[in-house]
Amino acid sequence: MMQRLRNSWAVMKTSAAALNADRELLVFPLVSAIATLIVSLTFIVPVVISGAWQMVGDESTGKIIGALFLWCFYFVLATITVYCNTALVGAAMIRFDGGDPTLADGLRVASSRFSTILGYAAISASVGLLLKVIQGKGGKLQAIVASIVGVGWSLATFLIVPVLAANDIGPIEAVKQSGLLFKKTWGEQVVGAGGIRLVSGIAVVLLILIGGISITLAAATESVALIITVAVLFGLALGLLLLVTAALQGIYSAALYRYATTGVGAFGFEPTQLGTAFRAKR
Repeated sequence: MMQRLRNSWAVMKTSAAALNADRELLVFPLVSAIATLIVSLTFIVPVVISGAWQMVGDESTGKIIGALFLWCFYFVLATITVYCNTALVGAAMIRFDGGDPTLADGLRVASSRFSTILGYAAISASVGLLLKVIQGKGGKLQAIVASIVGVGWSLATFLIVPVLAANDIGPIEAVKQSGLLFKKTWGEQVVGAGGIRLVSGIAVVLLILIGGISITLAAATESVALIITVAVLFGLALGLLLLVTAALQGIYSAALYRYATTGVGAFGFEPTQLGTAFRAKR
């Protein structure tokens, strides 16, 4: 366990060093988060206010309308997320190649793959809807099937973003390449990405504890201004931590793709360090 934590911390430090060299990369997860919030409100608020969700019911027509609405929601969210992540990873790859990427460079990479991103978003939305339908059937068997399909899809598309950023190919071919890369270097688990989430999760828990104590102490003063100030600072700190985590995961996925395709590390990522993420298939 301690060795796993040390490896996770090493991966996170290397990813943080790369992010420190290009702090503007934080803009991409920020834009993704804001756009996701706006889209979610755009889809959900009108439905709730109008009561349209009550029209779905058990009728076939209502179910079809509901499914189409949900697919569109998944499609737009997937497009936003994958586009921003592709921009981030594209910029990171330029840094790995010795360049000095700008936000424009990242956007250029993502925009050049826009049609493929749309195609992949459509596939992703369809898979998401399929899982929702299976889960909606109820029962333990359906839940198990949905879980198996979900895990399989996550593994097959683990490297989809760097594949999209590095190759001018179609969405189906991108999914195939991502799956083949994972299968080629197959392994116990993606330690690096999991490690970043682990360290980030610990940081979030500590931040919530500190924030909770701070807000409680501020409330004891009965000062509305102080309570609001502490709450706002806590929200900003938590938001920044989540943005940094998203950026670190994108940078790590770019380094992992480089290792999976070339066998060499990049920007301080040692091959042995990246090798802990995957174990060669025997």
